[in-house]
Amino acid sequence: MSTERYYTPVDRLLLQANTALRTLLPFSGQPYRPSPADTREDTPLAADEARHVAGLMRINHTGEVCAQALYQGQALTAKLPEVRAAMEQAAEEEIDHLVWCERRIRELGSRPSVLNPLFYGLSFGVGAVAGLISDKVSLGFVAATEDQVCKHLDEHLGQLPAEDSKSRAILEQMRVDEEHHATNALEAGGLRFPAPVKFGMTLLSKVMTKTTYRL
Repeated sequence: MSTERYYTPVDRLLLQANTALRTLLPFSGQPYRPSPADTREDTPLAADEARHVAGLMRINHTGEVCAQALYQGQALTAKLPEVRAAMEQAAEEEIDHLVWCERRIRELGSRPSVLNPLFYGLSFGVGAVAGLISDKVSLGFVAATEDQVCKHLDEHLGQLPAEDSKSRAILEQMRVDEEHHATNALEAGGLRFPAPVKFGMTLLSKVMTKTTYRL
């Protein structure tokens, strides 16, 4: 007898609403792993450095909000149960990043982006559409998105003050996880997007980073 729990469409919508609230409401998420920053020394930063790092971490936090929405949208419309399960598992792992970034932003005396609800809604819609097209496209979109995230993380790691070991530890672990998600998506049969599509995604990501750095 199968032990897999059956969810009705209403159940899934309620689960989606719960996930959206946990993603968007302050301090509502619970990480599955402790933050890598917990074992690092908290070295005071100059005021301008703290503002810059907070802006970078705000970008990364919004990126995790988008990732949550993307995965949830894809899980809602995925054709195969194993693809849906993979999307839901990836979303759970991204919760760690979400919480780690928010805590670091607060430690730096700032707050997450006020545009997060907008980006959540847009990303959820994109994920749902990708899932409706096909699981292959959906998985390919994950891989391409995570590739963009890794590039942003590399850029941000290069901009962190040398003494900010807390933020560095968070971003380094996030990069490891994101690269793993991209690899898993391709190995599961994800479509490798052509260069023009990736270029378009890069332009859209620049809009997100420019607006959320300050807002």
